[in-house]
Amino acid sequence: MRALTVEPGTPGSLRLDELPDPAPGDGELLVRGLAIGVCGTDKEITRGDYGWAPPGHQRLVLGHESLGRVEQAPLGSSFGRGDLVIGVVRRPDPEPCGACAVGEWDMCRNGRYTERGIKELPGFGSEWWTVPEQYAVRVDDALGLAGVLTEPTSVVAKAWEQVVRVGERAWFDPRRVLVTGAGPIGLLAAMIGVQRGLDVHVLDRVTDGVKPDLVRDLGATYHHTSVDQVVARARPDVVIEATGAGSVVLDTIAGTASYGIVCLTGVSPRGRTLSLDASGLNRTLVLENDAVIGSVNANLRHYQAAATALAAADSEWLHRLITTTVPLDDALSAFEGPGEDVKVVITLDEDLT
Repeated sequence: MRALTVEPGTPGSLRLDELPDPAPGDGELLVRGLAIGVCGTDKEITRGDYGWAPPGHQRLVLGHESLGRVEQAPLGSSFGRGDLVIGVVRRPDPEPCGACAVGEWDMCRNGRYTERGIKELPGFGSEWWTVPEQYAVRVDDALGLAGVLTEPTSVVAKAWEQVVRVGERAWFDPRRVLVTGAGPIGLLAAMIGVQRGLDVHVLDRVTDGVKPDLVRDLGATYHHTSVDQVVARARPDVVIEATGAGSVVLDTIAGTASYGIVCLTGVSPRGRTLSLDASGLNRTLVLENDAVIGSVNANLRHYQAAATALAAADSEWLHRLITTTVPLDDALSAFEGPGEDVKVVITLDEDLT
């Protein structure tokens, strides 16, 4: 089978390889790969900045945003041949910490977790892959290619879960949400906000094109002004921050309504410093009972919530998030330059029906 592989830590090592077809073990599904999404983490790995090959191997099969169709399932499985599925990315450590032991491996305490296509486990960027049944999630067949959005949606499903848990420490009745960044994470966070019946505002830098149109067609309000202007107008009860830009992070923390909750999902680059009125920020957080939380990755519960949210969404709108599709033969081109894309998807098989 063909597979997209990389040597972690070595820039320019991305290539298309021929690997042996996988054989499913006990309790595993054999899946025909249909597509993988490309995100910033994948680009970091191909640049040599991140990633770990499986023990005893030099190369890593890339791809953690998966979509495939079950070809073979164990006897008595809840999955059947032809089911559209995705694979959960993170797995608990071999000797589970307390969080991993209860299925909350996205909150691993000791860092010995593994991740498909990122850390010590082969990814889903191959024409065939296997996955233990307990780490597979069925997605609505009607989604087709948009099912590949399940993994990024799981990230924001977790973010929203965490926001609600923090908010419910006291009376919580949010009305307005600000999402900063109109990439896949931001747009999918906005989608869930709309599904929750909130007044959703999205801030991004671009002034026209697909991003503003996607926000407006979602029924949300698009902004391309400064953070200060948006928060002054919207006074959001909740902020989902998806840019990782330090100045945006600080401005949103300072600009929420009383009892505001800011959930950080964007990872900031290292080495950049900003001037900060720490005392003023502390005073605001304390006197207004504000909360700032970080959220990354997802567990099985969040993937299931993501599949439910995508099934309830407008399928045409979801497909518009996928702005570029690249066949596996041309997969290396999917990692060239930032472009104006929302989501780039590499197709592993042309048959998505």
